[in-house]
Amino acid sequence: MNRAQERLLLAFRVVAVVEAVSYVVLVLASIAHRVGQTQNFVPRIGPIHGVIFLVYLSFALLLRRALRWDTSMTLFVILAAVIPLGGIYVEQRVAKLAKLST
Repeated sequence: MNRAQERLLLAFRVVAVVEAVSYVVLVLASIAHRVGQTQNFVPRIGPIHGVIFLVYLSFALLLRRALRWDTSMTLFVILAAVIPLGGIYVEQRVAKLAKLST
């Protein structure tokens, strides 16, 4: 793995964790509002999470090209982000695969 691929992988790992955390925050804000405990923060948190999710998808597609992922790996990475905390699992799995390939 060359230096550019390492940097791209590191950036993806950071974004994956941030995306997972922002998703959990969004879900918790939604639950808290529905239970009546807080004001509705979803309109503020939702767009922020949306932008982070789009950045995550962009990095996933960049990594697909850089690391020559097949379609199944790419779909796994994208679909895992739909599950709360799935991005953290993906981050760990991608890091493990990167170590194995070096």
